Amino acid sequence: MNFSRQALLGIGMIIGGSVMLYAMVQQIGDTNKPAPTSAMIDKPSSEQASPQPLTTDIETEKRILAQKQKERAARVAEQEKRAKLFLTEQEAAEAQALAKARAESQQYMASSAPAAEDSVKNSAQDSTNTDATKNTLEAPTTQPSANTLADSSARDKQKVADAQQEAQRQATIKEQAAAKKLADSKKEAEAKRQADAKKQAEVQAAAEKKQQVAEAAKNEPPKSPSDYQVKRGDGLIKLARQYNMPVEVLAQANNLTPSTSLQLGQNITIPSRKQVQRLEREAANAEQAREATRQKEEALAKKSVDAKRDAQQKLSEARKEVKETDAKGSFGVQVALANDQAKADELAKKFQAAGYQVKTSTTSRGVRVVVGPERGKVAALALKDKINSDPKVNTTSAWVLYWR
Repeated sequence: MNFSRQALLGIGMIIGGSVMLYAMVQQIGDTNKPAPTSAMIDKPSSEQASPQPLTTDIETEKRILAQKQKERAARVAEQEKRAKLFLTEQEAAEAQALAKARAESQQYMASSAPAAEDSVKNSAQDSTNTDATKNTLEAPTTQPSANTLADSSARDKQKVADAQQEAQRQATIKEQAAAKKLADSKKEAEAKRQADAKKQAEVQAAAEKKQQVAEAAKNEPPKSPSDYQVKRGDGLIKLARQYNMPVEVLAQANNLTPSTSLQLGQNITIPSRKQVQRLEREAANAEQAREATRQKEEALAKKSVDAKRDAQQKLSEARKEVKETDAKGSFGVQVALANDQAKADELAKKFQAAGYQVKTSTTSRGVRVVVGPERGKVAALALKDKINSDPKVNTTSAWVLYWR
């Protein structure tokens, strides 16, 4: 009976302590609930809610935009400060609740252990007395059984150990629940902070986009051509940026070059949007034509280089194929017939600069300029083809003659 009463008393204490601990945790959770979103986020001011008219002064608009950005940054910093303070207070409260739960669990375990031991002792003593009385009445010569006493004491000890393990398990469960709640609170606070930062970034991006659209609309080319009088500090590049058009288009519309300096008080024409588009198309077509001409010239140059290389290769092969059966003597390639020796010497220097061996000879019709000699007529013909395809000498009238 004593053991049953003590066991019921211990179970009642466990249940009562659990109920009190749960109530305290609930009360702490209600106290530490995050404030409503409307309390954490500042309401947009009337300046943000009401649309601001576009001002004509770009510098003023830039100052207004910078001031708004500073205000947004200050609000974001204040919100982050409040969030950090809230997290600090919440962590302190949860840590205090967790410490209190651990202390109550240890106190309960410490108080329940002596009671359980007393119960075991009383139960063992009652059992001993009962057995002794029974043995005395039934058989005065019979001694109490030692095995029966040992089994009863072992069962009581096992019950105490089981109760301690259960109390420890409950304390561990409560600690895990408190830790999970703390982690969830941190996650919610971090998610809220990220959402606030994202919203603030979207608001800032929308304001910047609005500013860019306003500046682009302001700086678009006019619908019709207009006259503009040059002011101090104006230039073609500055005006082209101001009216959002290429500087080449603005210069072409005024028959100027992009590098022309403007004079103070000079009148220039700001082309319309249609004129800008037309001039851009013309400039694009002219650029395409120049690119086509450049590619054509490169192709011709490449073709000339290839022809010269082929001619040189043929000349080398012809020189290798010269045989003893070829016509005896040497052959040359006449490249010009000059009127006098001075003209012949000038032509000879030109061919020598291109890498050819040149000689001159006087005839009754003029002074010959001859490249060579080459052994064999086949080699001389190959040399003639090379000279006619060489852009450095620029001649197509070379022909082979017998040297001697």
